[in-house]
Parts: sequence; C-alpha cells; structure tokens
Amino acid sequence: MNWWTSHLLALLIGFCLDLLLGDPHWAPHPVRAIGALIAGLEKGLRKCFPKSPGGELVGGGVLVLLTLVIPTGLTVLLLWGCWLWNPWVALGVESVLCYQLLATKALGDESGKVYQALKHGTLDQARQAVSMIVGRDTQCLDQSGVAKAAVEMVAENASDGVIAPLIFMAVGGAPLGMFYKAANTMDSMVGYKNDRYLYFGRAAAKWDDVLNFLPARIAGVLMCLGSVAAGYDGKNAWRIFRRDRKNHKSPNSAHTESACAGALQLQLAGPNYYFGKLVEKPTIGDDQRPVELLDILRANRILYATAFLALLLFCGVPLLILLFP
Repeated sequence: MNWWTSHLLALLIGFCLDLLLGDPHWAPHPVRAIGALIAGLEKGLRKCFPKSPGGELVGGGVLVLLTLVIPTGLTVLLLWGCWLWNPWVALGVESVLCYQLLATKALGDESGKVYQALKHGTLDQARQAVSMIVGRDTQCLDQSGVAKAAVEMVAENASDGVIAPLIFMAVGGAPLGMFYKAANTMDSMVGYKNDRYLYFGRAAAKWDDVLNFLPARIAGVLMCLGSVAAGYDGKNAWRIFRRDRKNHKSPNSAHTESACAGALQLQLAGPNYYFGKLVEKPTIGDDQRPVELLDILRANRILYATAFLALLLFCGVPLLILLFP
C-alpha cells in the first residue's frame, strides 16, 4: 500500500466515522487546539509588534505563518513517525484526523437541535438553539426566521465544513486538510473588519479567501447536482447559483447558499441584526414561498447528497483507479 492509496483510504474511513460519530463535544479536537494556539499567538504577537496599522499588519502576517506551519508540521511528523512504525498504524491515525476535520454530521446535528426545538419546544428554546450556530441576533426572530437561520447555516457551511476540507485531504491527506482547517479557523477568529482586527486580521482573511476560491465554486456546482440527487429543484438551483453566487461581501460564502436557496425555492440572506445593529445584506434566491420548519431537514438532505458526490468524485474514483489500474 503506497502513501497515496493510504491517505485516500483514510479519507474514506474518516468520512464514514464522521457520519457515524459526529463531533462529540467531550472529545479532544484538533480544531479546538488550533483555536487555542491562535489565541495564544495573538496575545504574544500583539506585545511584540507596534500598535500601529503597519505593526498590526506584520503581526497578523506572522500569525498566519505560524498558525499554518505549526499544526501542518506536527501532523506531518506524526504521520511520518507512524508510517515508519507501521503503515496500518499510520492509516488508523490519519483516518481519525480526517474524521475530525469533516463536519457533515455536526452540521446536521446542530441544525437538528433547532428543528426539534421548533417542533417540540417553545420559540424561545428554538431561538436559543439557533443562537449557538449563527452570529446574528436571534431574540426577535419568529419561527420562519429561526428556520431560515438554520437553513442558511447548513448551506453556507457545507463548503468550508465539508467540501473544502474533503478536497484538500483528497489532494494532500490529513496534513493538507489540517493546513486548510488552520486557515479557516484563523479567519473565523480574527478575520473581521472591526477596530480590533481591521489590520491584524487582514492577512488571515485574505489567505482564507484564496484557499476557498476554487473549493467554494466546486461546492456550489456539486450542491446543484446534490439537489437533483436529493429530489429537489436542480434546474432552479443552477439558475440561482449562477445569478446570486456573488451576493455576499465574501467572495466565497454565497455559492452553496445560492444553490440551496434555488433548490428549495426560497429567499435566504437579506438584512439582519448583529449586536443590536441592522446590517443590510443582499438577498439570495427568489421569494417563491415562506421558509418552513421542514426546510431544515431538506437542507440537510441536500448537504448529505452533496457530500457523497464530493466523496465519490475526489476520493472514490481516484481510489478505484489506484486499486484497480
């Protein structure tokens, strides 16, 4: 078994483990470790560099370099050591790492909590559940607004939570997947255009945009195909994807969201309140019908179909070629 075959098998096993186990919050997780690393580095770097735009830009650049090199390097060393010991041990360790870098079931579980709260609990419970997975103010959302927020979370995170890491791991195994997740986690922590991170987080935000440029567009196309596989409106998904995939301040965030909106014949995004302030955003999709409770489950079906298509395309086909040349 060569390294290329081993890491594709690890990705396949990791994908299956993710579907079975999800993300138990009690278990150690590399992304949480990366988050702790970023927080520690930020604290130290802010002391080392001047509190000026130039100083913060340089400090943010060093943060990017260290955050990418440390987790990736440690992963390479770990797998190299395991491979020298026993290739099967390396396969097992890499399978666990691949599992932890995917979030298919986690997205379904977290949105499912919102669904259960809306169906069996109170609106306040549903608002609390959705507040755990979105950044907007939720205390004034009605039932449709809560369901819409959950659908948007599933659709938007399909790319950076599932498809993008899957693509990176298919190309370079768990080390490249860790490289991607380090960049993605860094962007989620410091990549903001506010007073604190306007300069310090700029390099992290730009790097995340670069890494997600191709995966986001591939994910959007795959979600259009996944909509057909899941039994929804693939033709409309493609139409809205082509029309609205740039309706976001981020160049990569609206691709899967627009495909999902079209597939479900919904209008997503638009203005929302953040920390008590109304933020105007363009809408995605056509307002053909109101968002309803079952749309959370429909979005998850599309997510799973899209994830399986990506696995088949980027892992299954290359693996078959290697195993049966």
